[in-house]
Amino acid sequence: MMENMEKVKDEAYKAAKEILEKAKLEKGDLFVVGCSTSEVCGETIGTHSKPELADMVFAGIYEATKEYGVYLAAQCCEHLNRALILEKDAARKYGYPMVNVVPQPKAGGSFATAAYKNFKHPVAVEHIKAAAGMDIGDTLIGMHLQDVAVPTRIETKQIGNAHVVCARTRLKFIGGERAVYDHDLM
Repeated sequence: MMENMEKVKDEAYKAAKEILEKAKLEKGDLFVVGCSTSEVCGETIGTHSKPELADMVFAGIYEATKEYGVYLAAQCCEHLNRALILEKDAARKYGYPMVNVVPQPKAGGSFATAAYKNFKHPVAVEHIKAAAGMDIGDTLIGMHLQDVAVPTRIETKQIGNAHVVCARTRLKFIGGERAVYDHDLM
Protein backbone atom coordinates (compact mmCIF):
# COMPACT_ATOMS: atom_id res chain seq x y z
CA MET A 1 0.00 0.00 0.00
CA MET A 2 2.75 2.49 0.93
CA GLU A 3 4.56 1.72 -2.35
CA ASN A 4 1.41 2.74 -4.30
CA MET A 5 1.07 5.87 -2.18
CA GLU A 6 4.67 6.87 -2.97
CA LYS A 7 3.87 6.30 -6.66
CA VAL A 8 0.85 8.60 -6.35
CA LYS A 9 3.01 11.25 -4.67
CA ASP A 10 5.52 11.00 -7.53
CA GLU A 11 2.74 11.22 -10.15
CA ALA A 12 1.28 14.30 -8.42
CA TYR A 13 4.69 15.97 -8.28
CA LYS A 14 5.41 15.19 -11.94
CA ALA A 15 1.99 16.45 -13.09
CA ALA A 16 2.30 19.67 -11.08
CA LYS A 17 5.80 20.33 -12.46
CA GLU A 18 4.57 19.75 -16.01
CA ILE A 19 1.68 22.22 -15.80
CA LEU A 20 3.68 24.79 -13.85
CA GLU A 21 6.37 24.70 -16.52
CA LYS A 22 3.90 24.96 -19.41
CA ALA A 23 1.82 27.68 -17.74
CA LYS A 24 4.91 29.90 -17.26
CA LEU A 25 3.67 31.21 -13.94
CA GLU A 26 5.51 33.99 -12.18
CA LYS A 27 6.59 33.93 -8.57
CA GLY A 28 3.59 34.66 -6.34
CA ASP A 29 0.95 33.56 -8.88
CA LEU A 30 -1.94 31.37 -7.78
CA PHE A 31 -2.20 27.70 -8.79
CA VAL A 32 -5.51 25.99 -7.98
CA VAL A 33 -5.90 22.24 -7.49
CA GLY A 34 -9.04 20.22 -6.99
CA CYS A 35 -8.56 16.58 -6.05
CA SER A 36 -10.88 13.67 -5.39
CA THR A 37 -9.03 10.99 -3.44
CA SER A 38 -12.01 8.72 -4.12
CA GLU A 39 -11.22 8.98 -7.84
CA VAL A 40 -7.47 8.56 -7.23
CA CYS A 41 -8.17 5.19 -5.58
CA GLY A 42 -10.59 4.14 -8.33
CA GLU A 43 -13.93 4.93 -6.70
CA THR A 44 -16.67 7.43 -7.54
CA ILE A 45 -16.03 11.03 -6.52
CA GLY A 46 -17.28 11.78 -3.01
CA THR A 47 -17.61 8.15 -1.87
CA HIS A 48 -14.25 7.02 -0.42
CA SER A 49 -12.34 9.93 1.07
CA LYS A 50 -8.77 8.91 1.94
CA PRO A 51 -6.87 11.38 4.15
CA GLU A 52 -3.60 9.43 3.98
CA LEU A 53 -3.76 9.41 0.18
CA ALA A 54 -4.57 13.14 0.15
CA ASP A 55 -1.47 13.76 2.25
CA MET A 56 0.67 12.09 -0.42
CA VAL A 57 -0.95 13.90 -3.37
CA PHE A 58 -0.71 17.20 -1.51
CA ALA A 59 2.95 16.61 -0.62
CA GLY A 60 3.89 16.02 -4.25
CA ILE A 61 2.03 19.08 -5.54
CA TYR A 62 3.11 21.33 -2.68
CA GLU A 63 6.76 20.45 -3.29
CA ALA A 64 6.42 21.51 -6.94
CA THR A 65 4.65 24.79 -6.11
CA LYS A 66 7.32 25.69 -3.58
CA GLU A 67 10.03 25.04 -6.19
CA TYR A 68 8.27 27.43 -8.58
CA GLY A 69 7.49 30.01 -5.89
CA VAL A 70 3.74 30.01 -6.55
CA TYR A 71 0.87 29.86 -4.08
CA LEU A 72 -1.15 26.65 -3.97
CA ALA A 73 -4.91 26.95 -3.49
CA ALA A 74 -6.71 23.72 -2.58
CA GLN A 75 -10.32 23.58 -3.68
CA CYS A 76 -12.81 22.16 -1.20
CA CYS A 77 -15.65 19.90 -2.28
CA GLU A 78 -19.21 21.05 -2.96
CA HIS A 79 -20.19 20.64 0.72
CA LEU A 80 -18.20 23.82 1.36
CA ASN A 81 -19.36 25.41 -1.91
CA ARG A 82 -15.93 24.80 -3.45
CA ALA A 83 -14.26 27.27 -1.10
CA LEU A 84 -10.46 27.27 -1.18
CA ILE A 85 -7.71 26.80 1.35
CA LEU A 86 -4.58 28.88 0.84
CA GLU A 87 -1.88 30.64 2.80
CA LYS A 88 -2.98 33.77 4.63
CA ASP A 89 -0.25 35.74 2.81
CA ALA A 90 -1.83 34.85 -0.54
CA ALA A 91 -5.32 35.85 0.59
CA ARG A 92 -3.97 39.19 1.80
CA LYS A 93 -1.82 39.77 -1.32
CA TYR A 94 -4.82 39.29 -3.61
CA GLY A 95 -7.37 40.95 -1.33
CA TYR A 96 -9.56 37.86 -0.93
CA PRO A 97 -11.93 38.05 2.05
CA MET A 98 -11.33 35.20 4.49
CA VAL A 99 -14.17 33.02 5.79
CA ASN A 100 -14.38 30.81 8.84
CA VAL A 101 -14.38 27.11 8.03
CA VAL A 102 -12.02 24.21 8.67
CA PRO A 103 -12.28 21.48 6.03
CA GLN A 104 -12.77 17.87 7.05
CA PRO A 105 -12.48 14.72 4.91
CA LYS A 106 -16.27 14.46 4.45
CA ALA A 107 -16.99 18.22 4.49
CA GLY A 108 -14.44 19.98 2.36
CA GLY A 109 -12.52 16.94 1.18
CA SER A 110 -9.35 15.15 2.14
CA PHE A 111 -7.13 17.21 -0.19
CA ALA A 112 -8.29 20.55 1.26
CA THR A 113 -7.94 19.04 4.73
CA ALA A 114 -4.33 18.09 3.93
CA ALA A 115 -3.68 21.65 2.75
CA TYR A 116 -5.19 23.10 5.93
CA LYS A 117 -3.03 20.77 8.01
CA ASN A 118 0.22 21.51 6.13
CA PHE A 119 0.11 25.22 5.29
CA LYS A 120 1.87 27.52 7.77
CA HIS A 121 -1.09 29.91 8.14
CA PRO A 122 -4.08 28.33 6.34
CA VAL A 123 -7.22 30.33 5.64
CA ALA A 124 -10.37 29.71 3.66
CA VAL A 125 -11.71 32.02 0.96
CA GLU A 126 -14.76 31.67 -1.26
CA HIS A 127 -13.35 32.70 -4.64
CA ILE A 128 -10.03 33.23 -6.39
CA LYS A 129 -8.81 33.87 -9.92
CA ALA A 130 -5.84 31.54 -10.41
CA ALA A 131 -3.36 31.77 -13.27
CA ALA A 132 -3.37 27.99 -13.78
CA GLY A 133 -4.81 24.86 -12.28
CA MET A 134 -4.99 21.10 -12.12
CA ASP A 135 -8.14 19.05 -11.74
CA ILE A 136 -7.60 15.54 -10.37
CA GLY A 137 -10.71 13.39 -10.64
CA ASP A 138 -13.06 15.82 -12.41
CA THR A 139 -13.64 18.19 -9.49
CA LEU A 140 -14.45 21.22 -11.69
CA ILE A 141 -11.86 23.92 -10.88
CA GLY A 142 -12.86 26.20 -13.76
CA MET A 143 -14.77 28.62 -11.55
CA HIS A 144 -11.47 29.52 -9.85
CA LEU A 145 -9.44 30.32 -12.98
CA GLN A 146 -8.90 33.72 -14.59
CA ASP A 147 -11.30 34.60 -17.39
CA VAL A 148 -9.52 33.06 -20.38
CA ALA A 149 -8.66 29.46 -19.48
CA VAL A 150 -6.67 27.46 -22.02
CA PRO A 151 -6.74 23.65 -21.81
CA THR A 152 -3.15 22.52 -21.39
CA ARG A 153 -2.08 18.97 -22.18
CA ILE A 154 0.55 17.33 -20.02
CA GLU A 155 2.16 13.91 -20.28
CA THR A 156 0.68 12.71 -16.99
CA LYS A 157 -2.91 11.74 -17.80
CA GLN A 158 -3.75 10.15 -14.43
CA ILE A 159 -2.80 10.31 -10.79
CA GLY A 160 -3.62 6.90 -9.42
CA ASN A 161 -6.90 6.12 -11.19
CA ALA A 162 -8.05 9.74 -11.41
CA HIS A 163 -8.30 11.61 -14.69
CA VAL A 164 -6.09 14.75 -14.76
CA VAL A 165 -7.06 17.91 -16.65
CA CYS A 166 -4.95 21.07 -16.58
CA ALA A 167 -5.38 24.65 -17.68
CA ARG A 168 -3.36 27.81 -17.88
CA THR A 169 -4.81 31.24 -18.49
CA ARG A 170 -3.92 34.02 -20.88
CA LEU A 171 -4.70 37.69 -21.19
CA LYS A 172 -7.90 38.62 -23.05
CA PHE A 173 -7.49 39.72 -26.65
CA ILE A 174 -9.02 43.11 -27.36
CA GLY A 175 -9.30 45.05 -30.57
CA GLY A 176 -10.52 44.00 -33.95
CA GLU A 177 -9.23 42.64 -37.22
CA ARG A 178 -6.41 45.23 -37.30
CA ALA A 179 -5.20 44.45 -33.79
CA VAL A 180 -1.69 43.06 -33.30
CA TYR A 181 -0.92 40.76 -30.39
CA ASP A 182 2.23 39.88 -28.45
CA HIS A 183 2.66 36.15 -29.15
CA ASP A 184 4.79 35.73 -26.01
CA LEU A 185 1.66 36.47 -23.94
CA MET A 186 -0.49 33.82 -25.62
